[in-house]
Amino acid sequence: MRQFYDTIFTPVGEFSVALDANGAVIATAFGGLAELRERFSADEIAHDPARAADVCREVTEYFASHRQNFTVKLSPSGTPFQQSVWAALRRIPFGATRSYGDLAAELGNPGASRAVGRANATNPICLLIPCHRVVGSDGSLNGYAFGETLKRHLLLHEGAVAPT
Repeated sequence: MRQFYDTIFTPVGEFSVALDANGAVIATAFGGLAELRERFSADEIAHDPARAADVCREVTEYFASHRQNFTVKLSPSGTPFQQSVWAALRRIPFGATRSYGDLAAELGNPGASRAVGRANATNPICLLIPCHRVVGSDGSLNGYAFGETLKRHLLLHEGAVAPT
């Protein structure tokens, strides 16, 4: 299947997005094409800024503080459990955080915080599916694929953590 991508510049560096033939986002990454390819299985991928224009506009609006929710179509590939975790991530409001335990409890399985953490770590659509809003039970900013510094920056941008 043919996929499409674009890379834009944001205040935190490059951000790349991949879309399927129907225009749904299948992966995103902080970084360029190499980082994006690590997030999903690419058959054939072509640079196509026009196809990615809507998602790139929404990401730009987010970083300009003009958008808190993304509206583009998402199509992450994962197991039913991963899909349920990613849906729960999308319900975490802008400016808020949840712990892995909070999400496990919301999903009706309070003992599944490690499984939730694993599903969170495999989220192929960072930022749009806000895995950066998940913190340790003590509020620590651990477990972000793109590093604690970027996670802190995103949470500061959203007002979810206080400046240090």
